[in-house]
Amino acid sequence: MKRRLVVGLDAAADLREATGTAGFDLPRVASLAELAGAGGVRLTLGEEMFPISEADLRDTARAIRGLELRMPPIPVLVKSALEARPERVLLASAPRDGRRSAPLEFSAWGDAVPPVIRTLEEAGIEVAVSVAPDIQAVKGAHAVDAKAVELFTSSLVDLPPRERAEALTALGDAARFAAKLGMRVGVGGRLDERQLPVVLDAAPIAEWAAVGRAWVGRSLLLGIERTTRDLRSAVA
Repeated sequence: MKRRLVVGLDAAADLREATGTAGFDLPRVASLAELAGAGGVRLTLGEEMFPISEADLRDTARAIRGLELRMPPIPVLVKSALEARPERVLLASAPRDGRRSAPLEFSAWGDAVPPVIRTLEEAGIEVAVSVAPDIQAVKGAHAVDAKAVELFTSSLVDLPPRERAEALTALGDAARFAAKLGMRVGVGGRLDERQLPVVLDAAPIAEWAAVGRAWVGRSLLLGIERTTRDLRSAVA
């Protein structure tokens, strides 16, 4: 299996806002990442369309083939996704408390999720759901007719060794259970070159791995081409 590296550009958009660099070309960064071998490039959309703007979305969609969007399942963003025609949409909770990444809370969204999945899939857009790395969360995704899940790894990165080992075991169990249900599996959430081998060893069935801030940070130091090449090797 050839596992895909998905790079997230949200930290690049944050850097643009923090520095006030109006000429920072997010679509060009996306193009360079794709040319360097990234299997997908991900943008996170919020209802306020900030810091990823409508222009960012439109221009990036034109610039690359492997666009992915992470977003909550709300109508205005579904409309944006249908217009942008990304390769994949990752449904996740709305950004809050300074965090863009959070698993989808099925209890909060109720019956809103299945119609969103159907609408996007009928338009030819693959849909995955961001879920906690446990079997119950995978069951929740399966119950809303999701055909793919991305297991959210952020919570296990800083755990003490014993607890982390237990969390990695739970991650592997969740990945295998999802595959048994016929769902595609990916991983993402605070992954970097050190965490990737550990997480993928626990969940070797994962078809993709998403890296965001670590990709942006290393790219500033080492360049986009080398960073992407190094991370591709880590996910292989």
